[in-house]
Amino acid sequence: MTIKKLLFLAALFFILCPVIFAYPIYSPSWGFSLDMPEGYLYSGGDGKDRFSFENADEAKFDIVVYHAEAGKSAPYSGVEALARDVQARLNNKGGMEYFEYRQKKAYVLELSFSVSGSEPRLGRSYPMEGWALCIELGFTGPEQDTRPLLLAMAYGPAAKTDLLPLHFSVLDSLAPEESDKLAPGPITEFSYPRENLIHSPVFGLGINAMIYREDAEAAQALIDREFQVMRRYVNAPNWREAWIRFYRAIYRDSFDRLTDIAFQVERKLNVPARENRDFADQLLKWVQSFKYERHFEGSDFQNLVTAAVEGRGDCDSRAMLWAVILKHSCIPSAIMVSRNYSHAMGLADLPGPGARFEVEGQKLLVAETTANVSIGLIGETVSEIEHWLGVLFE
Repeated sequence: MTIKKLLFLAALFFILCPVIFAYPIYSPSWGFSLDMPEGYLYSGGDGKDRFSFENADEAKFDIVVYHAEAGKSAPYSGVEALARDVQARLNNKGGMEYFEYRQKKAYVLELSFSVSGSEPRLGRSYPMEGWALCIELGFTGPEQDTRPLLLAMAYGPAAKTDLLPLHFSVLDSLAPEESDKLAPGPITEFSYPRENLIHSPVFGLGINAMIYREDAEAAQALIDREFQVMRRYVNAPNWREAWIRFYRAIYRDSFDRLTDIAFQVERKLNVPARENRDFADQLLKWVQSFKYERHFEGSDFQNLVTAAVEGRGDCDSRAMLWAVILKHSCIPSAIMVSRNYSHAMGLADLPGPGARFEVEGQKLLVAETTANVSIGLIGETVSEIEHWLGVLFE
């Protein structure tokens, strides 16, 4: 949307109601994390090595960590042995394929197997379909010769084909170790391996940056998938959490893809990023110069690689691109989104006057990305703070 009327709010305004924020799950024992779609509930496990989850639509998600115990050898010699054993134990009819995810060996498995029904007297067998990952973890104990292995299975009744985006989404949200939390997920990397580095122009700045040829297509595919997931919650009580997760998934996937773009843009603007808000203001002017573009079929979000190199996108694409580049420059940032206003704006922890929005106790300066105004200005027609959601990424 375009801003028709703007006013400067010299006095600060702060949100009065609590911001809803759904956090990813983290395993302190093994160092992996997950950012599951909304609605998955814990259904069993031991709280350390085994976890099971299920949602109301019968989408299931199981995690098992295999590792060497004190005085014993590891249960599997490697990730291939684990994958083959899973195939055999499930009598799985789907195939499996090897790949490497950020220096970790992995297999992806297409699941097609049957389970017994809950009523044994009926003698029924239920076909199940989904996908699984067998992957090395980063953690290694002092007595371990091999890395611990993680099995993650996302599956459900074969007849419920609409669950497929959920299966891919939950598996792709896995970060096997800390260094993977701001990199594309394993399903996206398997589907769109980053193999061809190229020099690409950055819109409007007369500079080039290194990206992978596959980055834009991969990033857009993730956005389109996560949009399908988010749409499942459009009329649900937890739609806010689903919205926040949607943007968080895009942020994770995009952050590493934009590393050199962010570096080259900061060099070009040549403003001390950590001393004042001039850098953020100049960066804001850059994204404000983009062509305003919306797509009314599917997701309205332009992937951030395309936005940066072609200079086009809607308000949320621009706001997140601005926030990602600020974060690369060590400036805390976030975005705020509104379903009522069909709008989004950037947020950053910067000094000086202007309109501010509180997210998780942080009073962040507002940045309008679709009108040619400075940081701290907000449109009068979109200034009702109860209609906004704050989205923190980390």
